[in-house]
Amino acid sequence: MFRLPFSFIFTGIAGFIVFHLLSLGTMAGWIGDVPRGPDGWFRVHLLVLGWATMTAMGAVYQLISVVLQGKIYSERLGFAHYAFFLIGLLGLLAGFRYGQVAWIAGFASMAFLGILLFVWNLLATLIRASQWNPITVSVLCSLVYLTATGLFGMAMGLNFAFGGLSAWHERLFGAHIWFGTIGWFGLLIIGFSFKLLPMFYLAHGYPTRLQHVVLWLWNAGAVVGAAAFLCGGSLLWKGAGFLLITLASIVYNVHILQIRKTRHKKTPGAGVRWATISTGWLALLGITACILCLADPQIVFHEKTILLLAWGYLWGWVAFTILGYMSKIAPFLWWTYKYGPRVGQKKVPSMADLMNERWANASLAVIMASLLILMAGIGFDQMSVIRLGGTALSLFSLAYTALIIRVFTR
Repeated sequence: MFRLPFSFIFTGIAGFIVFHLLSLGTMAGWIGDVPRGPDGWFRVHLLVLGWATMTAMGAVYQLISVVLQGKIYSERLGFAHYAFFLIGLLGLLAGFRYGQVAWIAGFASMAFLGILLFVWNLLATLIRASQWNPITVSVLCSLVYLTATGLFGMAMGLNFAFGGLSAWHERLFGAHIWFGTIGWFGLLIIGFSFKLLPMFYLAHGYPTRLQHVVLWLWNAGAVVGAAAFLCGGSLLWKGAGFLLITLASIVYNVHILQIRKTRHKKTPGAGVRWATISTGWLALLGITACILCLADPQIVFHEKTILLLAWGYLWGWVAFTILGYMSKIAPFLWWTYKYGPRVGQKKVPSMADLMNERWANASLAVIMASLLILMAGIGFDQMSVIRLGGTALSLFSLAYTALIIRVFTR
């Protein structure tokens, strides 16, 4: 089973490196503009699909076996998913890069087919295991939202090439972003965190009732927000989506405190510690958005505010959680693959030996500082500050990636 998650994770790492190298090529100047043109779409999809989704899919293939204590439904289907999704993604990126609408339509459809194969594989695995709890239900819901995200993305790609959905394009665009960021990434991270955080903290005897509350609130926010975009709803309904997600994030933070109170391990490692810090950032971001909604709903849905919220959410929580968890997932996968069979036969390094915790902590700290500088630049319309923060963000993200890559050379 190691070849399948490694294929996705290594490809995701490559996409992450390319994204930051391209960003450094423009001194991060592209960040100051709302990504509504081909160049912005190219960069956003390279990051969100080429790195975050690709890495998440690889992690899911490995972690679902840990959660269910069983094998994935079909490894062969997983490789078919990888092939279709990768080819579709590369073609989609080329379509954005060169402004070829036919490529966008065709390869978006191929990427969506890859998503359907992924969902089919995971759904069959979950049904066969028949272990329904907040973890598996959260993963199931995230798959539903991923399917909707891919469907709306394909519909917009086909609309570029053939038309017919012009009146719906903006609505599909809003729902596409909301389902992808809030539904897919949000519930996938939350679901696996319900399993991973107690493992990392060696926590036992913590209450799980709040897990159900988080799921209800987050799903309600995902559905209400997307429905508001699809139906052309008022700012009130969109604000209700923000409010529900904010309430869910607050309850989620309370549950993490419950886990930490019952821990038997003083520290789970730098990456996980920063991932938990980012959950507090998520709640703060949501509370800020809700306060702005109460003050003046128009402010929240201004392009600059949306850009700030997007960077704060995608980088401050989604990316930070992925980066943090990778400091544990990468050593676990590599150690199990390379050294697991040798245990008891000869001396092998420990899992902790594969990752330099001190450098990981320093890298994540400066990445967060760089993000704050970048967001300050966006908020005050200071291009020089945007370039400084964005360039630092890329440089230190590449440095942290080097630490992850080094794990696979040990």
